[in-house]
Order: sequence, then C-alpha cells, then structure tokens
Amino acid sequence: MIGTLDNSDKIILNHLQEDARVSIDALAEHSGLSAASVQRRLKKLRESKVIEREIAVVDPRYVNQSMTFVVSVELERERLDQLDTFRRQAKKEPQVQQCYYVTGMADFILICIARDMAEFELLTHRLFFENTNIRRFSTSVVMDRTKVGLFVQIPDENTDV
Repeated sequence: MIGTLDNSDKIILNHLQEDARVSIDALAEHSGLSAASVQRRLKKLRESKVIEREIAVVDPRYVNQSMTFVVSVELERERLDQLDTFRRQAKKEPQVQQCYYVTGMADFILICIARDMAEFELLTHRLFFENTNIRRFSTSVVMDRTKVGLFVQIPDENTDV
C-alpha cells in the first residue's frame, strides 16, 4: 500500500499520527494542498483502511489501571482453530491492550493492564488457567512506561528512512 501513497499523503499521515485533532487547514498548510484536497485524501485513506481508527490515548494511571504486564503465552497445540479461539478470547478481554502472534519460545505476547495484582490474577484465571490449550505463560510486570505508542514512521521523499 505504501507505493500508492504520494508525498502529500505521507505528510498528512505523519501529522495525524502526532495529533488526530489537527485541523484540515493545518494539514493543508503542511502538505501544500487545498483544504478540499486534504478532505478528499482523508476520506480515501479512511475508506482504504490506511487509517484504521482515530482514537484518544488515555493514560491508564488516571483511570485506576496503574499496572501493566507483558505476558508470554505458549499453547499446548497450534492448530488454526485453537489459535483463532485464543485470538478471540484475547480480543474480547478489555484488559488485553495488545495481542501479537509471534515466533520463538512463545506463541503470543500480550500487553495487559489492571488496577492491581488481584485484578490481574483474575484475568490470568479467565485467559490461562481455564483454557486447557495453554501450556504455560510467563509474566513481566512493567516498572516504567518509557515509550508507549503506535506511531508508524512514514518517510517522505526527502527522508532517508
């Protein structure tokens, strides 16, 4: 898909990733396009799913979700139906913020949040102990949120990235 994006699209996307509330006029100024052209491009980027969602990022500490956990999960069996079952469980669990199917020792890596250890323990019972296809899981408690984000760098034509 990157091949279909021109430099103006890339500029727009980079600015939107920094601040999704940036005005159409500001995007037009940064990209050298008219406001109407920016609106058309945004519509196309949204419809083609280049822009998946536009969200507010909430600091979990301010909503009493101060603990973050990185969990490695190893399944007993890796049949497609069992992988899909675990994916569905992880997706429907609001405390699972991210879920990655990975290579290596683990099958999945989860990023989870919880109010405290007791709440996290309840999550482990729902996701892991009650699932007969979980061989083992390993948890690391996050000590500091050094960098959190989903920014995807999109180099423009004048950048060597």
